[in-house]
Amino acid sequence: MNHGPDLFQLLTVFILAIFVGFEVISKVPTTLHTPLMSATNAIHGVVLVGAIVIVAQLFGGGTPSTALTVLGICAVALGTINVVGGFAVTERMLQMFKKREPAKK
Repeated sequence: MNHGPDLFQLLTVFILAIFVGFEVISKVPTTLHTPLMSATNAIHGVVLVGAIVIVAQLFGGGTPSTALTVLGICAVALGTINVVGGFAVTERMLQMFKKREPAKK
């Protein structure tokens, strides 16, 4: 029940994902953040599904270590926040483009 290589591999992927995500987002001008967020909701959904699959494999393969369980649950929680936030920002952006009704007298 040695989870050493599994934990090391997961931490490596996690740290690389943080680095790549930061580098990609920091290069985007602030005026493009909202349109990009609305366009990448599908990618966020794929990340969430991947996190759920990993957590399911952890619990399906016997007794998972505490560190792997915490990382998996954090991945699912952060992925969920990312998807919900993306849809909320997209909805607010779309509300800006709706025609306003004239004021009633």
